[in-house]
Amino acid sequence: MKEPKIRVGIIGGAGYTAGELLRLLVHHPAAEIVFVHSTSNTGALVASVHEGLTGDTNLSFCSDFDLSAVDVLFLCQGHGKSREFWQTHTLPSSLKVIDLAQDFRDESDGYVYGLPEWQKQKICSATLVANPGCFATAIQLALLPLAQGKLLTGDVHVTAVTGSTGAGVKPSPSTHFSWRNDNISVYKAFEHQHLIEIRRNIGILQGSTPDINFIPMRGDFARGIFAAVYTDCALSEEEANALYKSYYADAAFTHVTDSTLDLKQVTNTNKALLHVEKHGNKLLISSVIDNLLKGASGQAVQNMNLMFGLEEDTGLRLKGNAF
Repeated sequence: MKEPKIRVGIIGGAGYTAGELLRLLVHHPAAEIVFVHSTSNTGALVASVHEGLTGDTNLSFCSDFDLSAVDVLFLCQGHGKSREFWQTHTLPSSLKVIDLAQDFRDESDGYVYGLPEWQKQKICSATLVANPGCFATAIQLALLPLAQGKLLTGDVHVTAVTGSTGAGVKPSPSTHFSWRNDNISVYKAFEHQHLIEIRRNIGILQGSTPDINFIPMRGDFARGIFAAVYTDCALSEEEANALYKSYYADAAFTHVTDSTLDLKQVTNTNKALLHVEKHGNKLLISSVIDNLLKGASGQAVQNMNLMFGLEEDTGLRLKGNAF
């Protein structure tokens, strides 16, 4: 007898994160998409907006939905919209929620911060999960082993470049092809919103919060994040590599490699790759992820798998676009 499938609802179905979520879930062996909500596309075929799904689904966007008809709800609207949603809707007692916005990343209102490499056991027993931000995922993965070992004794410096999809589906001057192509720029230096969750969580692990100096940059590519993180560290390169490989030994998607990194090793996958090297007294950790997958929708499905007792990599066995 077949196990019943996990019934899925998606709120805010027209954006990039919802599109990637749908791409993963239409072929997920244990999931069934019940509804995809979009106020701006009601009645239109999902594949007319997410054209890569042509031939994969006949679902249409809806404006009305029944929360009691699904087992898990993904909230894919903009930041601030999740709290607004729960002001006008009642959470059924049996419903699990995975929020891809930043509204509950402080673990307020009963949400668990959904970074599996840090809080896997809590996620497994959670009803409400706040999915981490994309920059926050890449940067925290670079810092977790040091913070766990209370080894962040000095300032942390981060330069990280993200693809244009990180800005969302709505066009703006800085996402226009004519501006973005063959271009690079700094934005939100030292004050990016993901610093809030990074500082909070690293502070919890470390017992104190180091000064994290973060320079985000816009890259001239569509997807991916490359983060270069360095800090003073007394460990030798061999000791640092042993620490990182031990910390991530059981991680389903985060791998420490002795080889230098590039984005194409992870784009279109839920993997995070880390490379550790020592330069004088500085430890440099390179971290690469796909911002739409491990930085958003892939990690959301990873969290769903954990919440429903599935193998962590179910529906997420994806190959990178190396060529």
